[in-house]
Amino acid sequence: MTYLDFEKPVEELEKELEKLKEMATKSKVDLSKSITELEGKVQEKIVELYSNLTPWQRVQVSRHPDRPYTLAYIDHVSNKTFMELHGDRTVGDDKAMVGGFGDVDGQTVMFIGQQKGINTKMRQIRRFGMANPEGYRKALRLMKLAEKFNKPIVTFIDTPGAYPGLEAEERGQGEAIARNLLEMAQLKVPVICILLEKARVVEL
Repeated sequence: MTYLDFEKPVEELEKELEKLKEMATKSKVDLSKSITELEGKVQEKIVELYSNLTPWQRVQVSRHPDRPYTLAYIDHVSNKTFMELHGDRTVGDDKAMVGGFGDVDGQTVMFIGQQKGINTKMRQIRRFGMANPEGYRKALRLMKLAEKFNKPIVTFIDTPGAYPGLEAEERGQGEAIARNLLEMAQLKVPVICILLEKARVVEL
């Protein structure tokens, strides 16, 4: 686990908790009460820190190296029933944009979102979640497919923006984004948009 500068108090408490659990295992002594109390302190400290974040700390959290990305959220929400669909049927498949059908409590949902990649190699392949025109066209194709089968759409937004390359502009980046906005406004199925930014789940 990577800790940010302002998370040092949590790091110290979690290290202490780890030592206590290790001691309980090795010594066979019942330390469950102390462990529970320390776990409570850890949670309290997390709530305290994340309830009073400065603007810069919010930026740090949004860029946290260990935070989950779109596919992790989709797998968790859909209980790993997600079936990814590929290609825009025009140019190719944009790895920065992912989408497909998944099941949420018996309801089929179309998931669409940007995927940044979980390591350096994958981040390069996925261009850090910055979609090309074919990525936007793939997203539109999937939204239309969801509308055709009357399925709700859930989008995960996790990107610094569209890919700024010359080739993207040559292939109609601006037109692709504008068309998506127009078509999304006219969809006849519910669309839920979720912004991804938190590294920790905090119970406030």
